[in-house]
Amino acid sequence: MKVKILTLAAVTLVAVSCGTKKTASTPDTPAVTVMVKAEELTPELAAGKSMYENSCVKCHKLYEPKKFTQEEWAPILVRMQKKAHLDDVQMASVTSYIHSQL
Repeated sequence: MKVKILTLAAVTLVAVSCGTKKTASTPDTPAVTVMVKAEELTPELAAGKSMYENSCVKCHKLYEPKKFTQEEWAPILVRMQKKAHLDDVQMASVTSYIHSQL
């Protein structure tokens, strides 16, 4: 009898601990808003992000888009387009992604 009770208690404890944690969400929560915006990329921006992450990392570390201003990114992107062998359409996608993160 004690074994059945202990087994039942253990199973209940595991089931309760594996449940999802529910928190109250309010529209005033800025952290949730920021997280949602970061994940909402259009297909074009997602393609630009992918190209940025896969092409640029071959030669150097990735820089956060906010590290430079839009004006500072312009000559960097032009110079890197030739080195990364990206065509104009791909470069426009990378540029759009970078500008969307500023």
